[in-house]
Amino acid sequence: MRFAICNETFQDWPLERAFGLASECGYGGVEIAPFTLAEDVRKIPAGKRREIRDRAAAADLEVVGLHWLLAKTKERYHLTTPEVEVRARTAEYLAELARLCAELGGRVLVLGSPQQRNLLPGVTPEEAGRCLADVLGRLLPVLEETGVVVGLEPLGPEWTDFMCTAAEAVAVAAMVDSPHVRLHLDCKSMASESVPIPELIGRHHRLLAHFHANDPNGQGPGFGDLDFKPVLGALLGVGYEGWVSVEVFDYGPGIERLVRRSIDYLRACLAEVTRSG
Repeated sequence: MRFAICNETFQDWPLERAFGLASECGYGGVEIAPFTLAEDVRKIPAGKRREIRDRAAAADLEVVGLHWLLAKTKERYHLTTPEVEVRARTAEYLAELARLCAELGGRVLVLGSPQQRNLLPGVTPEEAGRCLADVLGRLLPVLEETGVVVGLEPLGPEWTDFMCTAAEAVAVAAMVDSPHVRLHLDCKSMASESVPIPELIGRHHRLLAHFHANDPNGQGPGFGDLDFKPVLGALLGVGYEGWVSVEVFDYGPGIERLVRRSIDYLRACLAEVTRSG
């Protein structure tokens, strides 16, 4: 099992310092939020893209992919709008994100972006699903060209009013019906479902492309009440071979403590699960 960490955890640290600590702590990958690089990723020159990839490689890290794809963007993007022009513009920007992801060495776009998928007035969840499937369909040629996969991310009702469960995300993926559109699961969001996390993993593992490890309290693994031994046991049980990325929303414990303790806790849980067989 491979552990990564999301780079916004390091807040305003320079990339070299952030990558250095991640590597020192034993992470093998880093997941990048585009807004930490630029307001508009189309403005990131080729040289800067190579530099980021080289800095990660120099720290023995792999760039896993991107998340928070549309966060802090200035143009009007929306995934579930009935407006064809806005959906087309959104797909075009996602295509640029897919190209950036591939150039950095990543292979997954985690599609959360709650503000850009919330239901608009008069739009039903069924209509929203069809609109999102249209955006993804427009994106498919670039996903196929770059080898990048979109991981649809269910988010809890405190974040959004659309695609709040794993089953709903699976239904959207089925509409697109492509190996490049799959499922991403997040522990904090799964904790809001009535189905236990290990059971959700078991139900949907065939579509699972990526995984976020965090506690329902918004901090890292081991900083709250969620026991990760059954979670990691479920991932092992279904043969999951992708990345497990630490994602944090509450930085109260401090950057270094969050980064170190999260992976130490995950490793301890993994070792216990492995021993118990």
